Amino acid sequence: MPHGWIILDKPHGLGSTQAVAAVKRNLRQGGHGKVKVGHGGTLDPLATGVLPIALGEATKLAGRMLDASKVYTFTVAFGEETDTLDLEGKVIATSDARPTRSEIEAVLPCFTGPIEQVPPAYSALMVDGERAYDRARAGEAVELKARQVTVHSLRLDAADREAATFTAHVSKGTYIRSLARDIAQALRTVGHVTMLRRLKTGPFDLEAAISLDILNEVGKGAPLENVLLPLEAGLDDIPALDLGPEQASMVRQGRVLTGLPPMQGLCWARAGNRPVALMEVSSGEARVVRGFNLPDVAE
Repeated sequence: MPHGWIILDKPHGLGSTQAVAAVKRNLRQGGHGKVKVGHGGTLDPLATGVLPIALGEATKLAGRMLDASKVYTFTVAFGEETDTLDLEGKVIATSDARPTRSEIEAVLPCFTGPIEQVPPAYSALMVDGERAYDRARAGEAVELKARQVTVHSLRLDAADREAATFTAHVSKGTYIRSLARDIAQALRTVGHVTMLRRLKTGPFDLEAAISLDILNEVGKGAPLENVLLPLEAGLDDIPALDLGPEQASMVRQGRVLTGLPPMQGLCWARAGNRPVALMEVSSGEARVVRGFNLPDVAE
């Protein structure tokens, strides 16, 4: 069974679940049998860009991708707000006001750092056991509570009278559609997202991403290793902890390592070049967070 990552440059119109299905289908058609597959962060069908898809033991790290910070570029069209806050919805508010570039730049500091944000009614958040978007599509008035997110950076890339394009580096849980709505309202107008592209999630960026056409070649017999990144590629943003044979054996048994060098936080333990476990290190001790059941390979 293959273990690692396929980073898909998700095309417009394809949902995240459909992208996972496409990977499964191509693996099956390419003769790789039944493979456990999961995605590392939902991307709206109308959005494009980096969608990490985990295979085999890498699925144990899919949650880390969900929690990772992300970088987006997006365009806000001013003058109309839709119920979905993007091109898909119906117009629910209009305004004749159009901000200048200097006015846009002046409000950006208000949306940088920790901010309070109300998620869109059309989102996958649960409300009394149902998805918010299901309730919204049924005509219900959906009211979601504001929550704190962090916008690490927000840059204006281009602007004219009708629209502006931004690049944002944001924490998990940040809705770009809500950010666009709130920027427009701060400018005394309304707006909605007309373009959304994810440039990076966690350690993965567009340089590592492949198109759907290249993925389809795997289904026609192209070598999987041409597109598969190793499991540890999803751990490039945290330190590695090198283990000796005895330590590696202890970690595989779930035992605590002691007497380690001074380091704190999450790390990935490896024996040679092979990942053994995701571990949390504190006060010279390391505890297993997730173990990796990888086959023995020659180092």
